[in-house]
Amino acid sequence: MEGLSFSLSGSEKDTNYDVIIIGGGPAGTSAAIYTARADLRTLVIDKGLTAGALGLTEKISNYPGVPGPVNGAELVEIMREQAESFGAEFLTDKVVGVDLQSTPKMVMAGTDSFHANVVILATGSMGRTGSVPGEEELLGRGVSYCATCDGAFFRDQTVAVVGNNDEALEEALFLTKFAETIHLISPTPELKARPSIAGEVQTHPKIKMQLGTRLKQIEGNGQVSAVRVKPRGGDEQTLPVSGAFVYLQGGKPITDYLMDQLETTEDGCLVVDDEMQTAIPGVFAVGDLLCSHIKQAVIAAADGVVAAIAADKIVHDRQKMQIDWK
Repeated sequence: MEGLSFSLSGSEKDTNYDVIIIGGGPAGTSAAIYTARADLRTLVIDKGLTAGALGLTEKISNYPGVPGPVNGAELVEIMREQAESFGAEFLTDKVVGVDLQSTPKMVMAGTDSFHANVVILATGSMGRTGSVPGEEELLGRGVSYCATCDGAFFRDQTVAVVGNNDEALEEALFLTKFAETIHLISPTPELKARPSIAGEVQTHPKIKMQLGTRLKQIEGNGQVSAVRVKPRGGDEQTLPVSGAFVYLQGGKPITDYLMDQLETTEDGCLVVDDEMQTAIPGVFAVGDLLCSHIKQAVIAAADGVVAAIAADKIVHDRQKMQIDWK
């Protein structure tokens, strides 16, 4: 399946790494460039090219060294190709939990669990600040945020996928393995995803498109039974479904998968030292997870580099950071 591509598979998969980076935007991918080039076995787990703020940006002309204009997804792909050229591995998946106190640290994704001595958090700040009526009440009772985790529970059923980016579309394609019908509810008239994925979704016989449509409510009595939606310029509709997979975005740092293992500020941001390390040794946070800097791709990339160099120091048990000038 073109839309959902896992670079690791089967019995050949080794789940032990030197560094695991959660998030593949400019901060996470820049970190991967430096850790991989330092010969650290590096895994980047990311939800998709257009799941982050940069990936959704339509026009960039001021990123150093990259003549513009380019769109955000193109810029991220350039960075990823560079990281992969040094040996970094990328996995398209969603992190659902972590154990940052264990040795080695554990990162749980929808497809498997992975282990590393160093974890770099780079999940950005596009988390939602609110939910629609019925969403919280029915979480785990038909409402899900991870199709790769829960898709098998909806075999031969009708479900809704709410979102318009790479993550939402890849999850919808994954659900075609199990569900009979998938209503893809996009809040915008056009999908904000890579053309290859968008094309596959729009032509898939199991997926019904609901473009320019807002999710208003998730209904059910102890179990999801329907979603209420409102198309632009139209009347509200009720779609009978047994599952609702929600991939909407907002402006809040994404830290839910940390399960309160790290303290956050009043704004929901993580606190780090000068080396981007959190209160837990070997755990770093970069980019828009921090509230202390200007939200620009080049600054997020610099954060990732600082964390990568510090990670190299930890893995090789050095007293000082060693800078690679070559």
